[in-house]
This record gives sequence, structure tokens and C-alpha cells, in this order.
Amino acid sequence: MSCYGRQPGWRCGEAKAKPQYLTSTAGEASAYSGQRPARHGQSFFCRKLAERLPFLILASDTNRRILFPSPRYEDSENRRLFSACHALIEELLRKGIPVIFDATNVAEHHREYLYRVAARTRARLILVSVEAPAEVVRQRLLAREEAGVPQDDSEAGWAVYNRMRPQRERVSRNHFVVDTSQDITAVIHKIVRATKR
Repeated sequence: MSCYGRQPGWRCGEAKAKPQYLTSTAGEASAYSGQRPARHGQSFFCRKLAERLPFLILASDTNRRILFPSPRYEDSENRRLFSACHALIEELLRKGIPVIFDATNVAEHHREYLYRVAARTRARLILVSVEAPAEVVRQRLLAREEAGVPQDDSEAGWAVYNRMRPQRERVSRNHFVVDTSQDITAVIHKIVRATKR
């Protein structure tokens, strides 16, 4: 997950450029940030964070469904999706709109785009690794499949999760870690405080 937003306390028309915030989530079942193999509470976490911060949530799953009505979660599809998301993030930040990027960010070279856009737009980047134990993820995915009603736009299931899991890479930058099998309140408070510094 990534958040971008303006620094509080600055008024429109001031000579200083207003810093933006980009909060980028990344999830996985084990303990590395910047990745999110399918459905284990990341979108829920983003929604809860957005209840506390006036940020727009840009969800890769939603954009994937727009670009690919029958998604296959392949590399070529991911390249097109993330290229579109990255362009949109930069445009939103340049317009002063803070962003929570709810997306799978498995590889560090994919996260490097977020680092560069934050530098170009002078946005403050906050990285969050969203995690849960693999068994919790499996149970959540199976429950979602059995219900037949997706909680969001993702159709990625256990197979996609397992395909992506070995591709994860450590995040090279400082980041928050949240385990969505536990209470997420404390991490949300820390992120909200970080946006006010």
C-alpha cells in the first residue's frame, strides 16, 4: 500500500510546494513487504486507513477489472495494469490528491517506480507490508470462493497466491508491517501520526 498526500497546515497559494503522501501497501503471507499475493486483508486495511485519512484509494484489483474483464494475472497483464496505475498516481499527486495505492508489489524493481514518483512529485512515501499467516490467507480465500460474492474486485484465488508467493522480494526502504490476522488499530494510528509529522 502507498499513501501520498499534502502536508497539513499549509494553505493554498503558499509559495512552498505542498508535499503529497503516497501510501503503498504490499502484502504476503510471510514477512516481507511490498508484495501481496491475493486476498488476506489488504483492501480491508486500506479502507480502514482511508476512514482516518482523506486519501483516495487506488486499487489495482479494481483497475485490473476495468482493463481486463476476464483477468488472467499474467506478466503482460500486470505490466499494462501497473503502467496505468503508476501514471494515474503521478497525475493525482501532481493535482494535490493524496493516494493510498492498494496493490500487489512483489518485486523491488516494481516498487522503485513508487520511489521515483514520490521524488518527482515531492510526495512523502509511506510503505506498508500487509501480511497474514498462510493458513489464514487460505481460509479467507476459500471462504470467499464458497460465498460466491467477492468482497472487492479481485478474482485471484489460492492458486494465484501460491504462484506469487515465491516471487516476493524484501522491501529496501523503511516500512510499516501489519498482520491482518491481528488487531490493525495500532498500525493505523502509527501511519496517521506519520502523515502529520
